[in-house]
Amino acid sequence: MVLLRYDPPTAPQFEVLYQDNSLIVLNKPSGLLTVPGRELVHRDSLSYRVQRVYPTVQVVHRLDMATSGVIVMALHPKAHRELNRQFRERETAKRYYAWVYGRPEQDGGSIALPLCCDWPNRPRHMVSLEHGKHALTHWRCLKRLADRSLLELTPITGRSHQLRVHMLSLGHPILGDNLYAQGPALEMAPQLQLHAALLEFRHPRTKQWLSFSTTAPFSME
Repeated sequence: MVLLRYDPPTAPQFEVLYQDNSLIVLNKPSGLLTVPGRELVHRDSLSYRVQRVYPTVQVVHRLDMATSGVIVMALHPKAHRELNRQFRERETAKRYYAWVYGRPEQDGGSIALPLCCDWPNRPRHMVSLEHGKHALTHWRCLKRLADRSLLELTPITGRSHQLRVHMLSLGHPILGDNLYAQGPALEMAPQLQLHAALLEFRHPRTKQWLSFSTTAPFSME
């Protein structure tokens, strides 16, 4: 088991991008868990903080602790069921940005490698053709620098650590990834350079198509 230090940011307590009677959309910072962990030290999380203000809030999906960006939570059970359905049926749209180590030869492509938990080294995950669940990521190279590249990532499935493991399998780990990057790729950034920049879905009550975006906490230049 890989032990990670937990020192979440404390200000602001949480950042609201949008809220109505059905849902709340937030901008999660890097370093904060989406939901509480098993240990008392891991109780502090985005959902814990939001529930102290909105007691009925329910988690719909998650972002990794080290990943920043847009996340939606439901404010009543009916909204929770409908938003869960949309994520389960892959009716939502997501876009991430990441700085990765090296320079991909191709301008884009798709990665379809099944993933599962690497139990002896959890919370790490790994590619497993035998035990893994289907996982699909589309990617596009936006910019190449001398030692790194900026990618746009579109996950079709939502497996744990999917983008991080798929980028590793491509030979281009995400910069600052303390689980999957080593050497220069780990040292080139103080934290994981992965941001959930865009989330789109239908409002659970009105069925209106909603789109929310945030700026990455790291430079895109």
